Amino acid sequence: MKKILLVYNPVSGHAAFKNRLDAVIENFQRHGIFLSIYRTCAGDNANFVDCVKISQAEGVIAAGGDGTLHAVINQLKKNSLDLPVGVIGSGTSNDFAAHLDIGEEKFFDAVTSGRTRPVDLGFVNEKEYFINVASAGVFTSIAHEVDSRLKNFLGKSAYYLRGLGELKNFKTMSLEIVADGKNFSVDAFLFLILNSPSVAGFKNFSDSAQIDDGKLDLIALKKCSPPALVTLAKKILAGESIQADENIFSLQAETFEIKSSAELISDLDGEVGDILPLKVETLKHAINFYQ
Repeated sequence: MKKILLVYNPVSGHAAFKNRLDAVIENFQRHGIFLSIYRTCAGDNANFVDCVKISQAEGVIAAGGDGTLHAVINQLKKNSLDLPVGVIGSGTSNDFAAHLDIGEEKFFDAVTSGRTRPVDLGFVNEKEYFINVASAGVFTSIAHEVDSRLKNFLGKSAYYLRGLGELKNFKTMSLEIVADGKNFSVDAFLFLILNSPSVAGFKNFSDSAQIDDGKLDLIALKKCSPPALVTLAKKILAGESIQADENIFSLQAETFEIKSSAELISDLDGEVGDILPLKVETLKHAINFYQ
C-alpha cells in the first residue's frame, strides 16, 4: 500500500473535518492508501518533520484551508523534504484547492498512481514560501482579526462583515515597485501578488495568473473614488474580469521588490508575514501537486 501522511487542522472552517476523519480514512484505504495522521496544533508543530520521516510517507495531504496548506509547504521546503502534496479544502478559505478543481475520484486516482503536476511557489524575503497570494493594505489583515469562532460559524461571511467595518478607514499608500528590474510607482489601497487567480472565493482577480508559468501577477487597487470602488466591487461579485479596469494596476514578473510609504504588515496565504519592504521571487516548479 502507498503510505501517505494526512495533516489536518481540527479548527479549520466549521471545525467539521474531524467529524469526517473516519470516512476519509476508509476512503483512502479503499483506494489502497495507508494513512498516517498528523493533527496540527496552534503555534507548535515542531514534531511535524519527525512525523514525516517516521511514517516514511511518500506524499503529504493537507486537510484545511489555505493557511494549513501554507504551513505544510513551508515545513516541507524549509526541511528539504521533496514530497508531493495534495489538498482537501476544508477551511474558511480554500482558494488554491478551488483553483485546482479536482474531483474526488480523480484526486484519489492521482494519489494512488502518483500522478502529479509541477507548481510554482512565491518566496518572500528569502525565508518564507507562499502557494497562492501575498498581499498588504486595506482588508489584508482581516483574516488575522476575525475571531475564529465567528469564522467557524459564519464562514467567509465573517470576512465580508469585518470588511464592511473597514470602509471608513480606507487609506492609500504610495508603493514603489521594482518588477524584473523595472521601476513603477502607484498610490493604492492594497496590492496582491498572485500565483493563482483565485482570492477570497473569487476566481477573477487575474486573467493571466497561472500556477506553473514561472511568474507571479501583481494586482493593485489604485486610489479612486467611493463610487468607483462600488462599481469595482460589483464586477468582482458578478464574476467579471477586473484586470482591464482603469482603477486596477497590474504587472506580471518573476521578481518583485515592494516598498511602501506606510508601515504595512504583509499577509501570506492568510497568515501574518513580514513588514514591508518585501522581496518576492518566483520559484518555478518548486513543488509537485497531486492532480
